[in-house]
Amino acid sequence: MLKRLWLIFAQAVTVALAAVFVVATLRPQWLQTTRWRDPPTAQTARTASQIALPPSPPASVVRAGYAHAARVAAPAVVSITASKAPPGATGRGRDPTLGFPGFPFAPRQPRSGPQLGLGSGVIISADGVLLTNSHVVEGAADIEVMLTDGRQARARLVGTDPETDVAVLKIELPDLPVIALGDAASLAVGDAVLAIGNPFNVGQTVTSGIVSALGRSQLGINTFENFIQTDAAINPGNSGGALVDADGRLVGINTAIFSRSGGSLGIGFAIPVDVARQVAAALLRDGVVARGWIGVQTRELTPELAEALKLGNAKGVLVGGVVADAPAARAGIKPGDVLTRIGAHAVATPAELLTSVAALKPSSQVEVGVQRSGKAMAFQLAVAQRPRPQRDQDD
Repeated sequence: MLKRLWLIFAQAVTVALAAVFVVATLRPQWLQTTRWRDPPTAQTARTASQIALPPSPPASVVRAGYAHAARVAAPAVVSITASKAPPGATGRGRDPTLGFPGFPFAPRQPRSGPQLGLGSGVIISADGVLLTNSHVVEGAADIEVMLTDGRQARARLVGTDPETDVAVLKIELPDLPVIALGDAASLAVGDAVLAIGNPFNVGQTVTSGIVSALGRSQLGINTFENFIQTDAAINPGNSGGALVDADGRLVGINTAIFSRSGGSLGIGFAIPVDVARQVAAALLRDGVVARGWIGVQTRELTPELAEALKLGNAKGVLVGGVVADAPAARAGIKPGDVLTRIGAHAVATPAELLTSVAALKPSSQVEVGVQRSGKAMAFQLAVAQRPRPQRDQDD
């Protein structure tokens, strides 16, 4: 009898264990129960919270953002310190709401002594060629460059072009990081961009934004204006720094901000990289940027002005004055004429005329279309080289 009971008990235990195993495998939640516990101590609470935390993601997880663009572009962006003449020795008249984000910083120096101008620059070639703004190094007697890896070098000024606010520097250091050049012409409003520089001398900083507008001109900043506008924060010290696309390629050189306080209001301007590259090539090759010049002073021909001057339906740019002995004067162009084309390019605004003439090669010949008293005329001009800006001639 005892043996039979033991056999039944063993069979029951075996069946129960088998059932538990099947349930644990297929429906584990059926075995979970809620138990009443005493209030947790501080130690048990920490342990419970640690257990409840999800595991850390693996390092290979791709994060949203622009870390890759910043990582590839930032090493080629440098800080520039330029020892300058006292304030007032050089300068630019401009709208007070438009500022160059260079950073004059010399609180312990007398106002009559030399000043330190702080800005940024971008390395564009492995042999040490840098792009920056002309106003960052304007009037500088000594220029020091600091890389993100801590290395420093004295820079040689290759040349400046104040009319586009581009300057080229050269440093001698091995194994220099180089930024990849992008295509500013392919930018569209809404594209993501990063501004990289050294604002307020706090160290390299990356800010993000979008392209707010393209082709901004008539701001009174430079003679030749074709700015990229961005809302990426640009502050004093960012001048000459990089504006890069989402792939970390250089698309512009940060140059100016719209500000009533001196800080960023989300309206910054950058020189397109294709303009900066053309200027750099000319400065490296010739030391100057040679532009065409014909010697006319112009005004926009509005319908009201055309009616007042009895010019009929003339379309073009009104000649308000002609420089004595300039190419236009020698060719016979007179005040009151309406310039309609330069070579094969029609011109409708003073900005278009300036750009078309500047693109001409000095000492070349060009035919200029004119309307005079309602009659179409053509003049052959010998293009001269554009004189340097007056502020440079006074140096």
